[in-house]
Amino acid sequence: MVKRTGPTNPVLQGLIQELQKTSIDKGIPLWKRVADDLSRPSRQRRAVNLSRINRFARDNETVVVPGKVLGSGVLSQKLTISAFQFSAGAKEKIAAAGGSVVSLQELVKESPKGKKIRIIG
Repeated sequence: MVKRTGPTNPVLQGLIQELQKTSIDKGIPLWKRVADDLSRPSRQRRAVNLSRINRFARDNETVVVPGKVLGSGVLSQKLTISAFQFSAGAKEKIAAAGGSVVSLQELVKESPKGKKIRIIG
């Protein structure tokens, strides 16, 4: 049987621990789910295109992608998008649409209760 080691990136390990701690302290299952998704092997982690985010999100909404946001597609809504990684093209298109890019650490500090946040991926 293969021993599962988890992510070796120290930044990602710290983020996962912070999300789990916030989930336990505040009693919010949203952050535990995001932490569980980030602790998957890199091949199974989510990669979401902007076209998918545009299809499922509403205007002025906060979206969390537990993985990487890719720049394929068009974003026609003003969104706040939070993820572990962003491609350069995705950041440009989000800014051009009037949205903002927020790291997961900042989002946890801004909204520890996890209200009005949608997970896409």
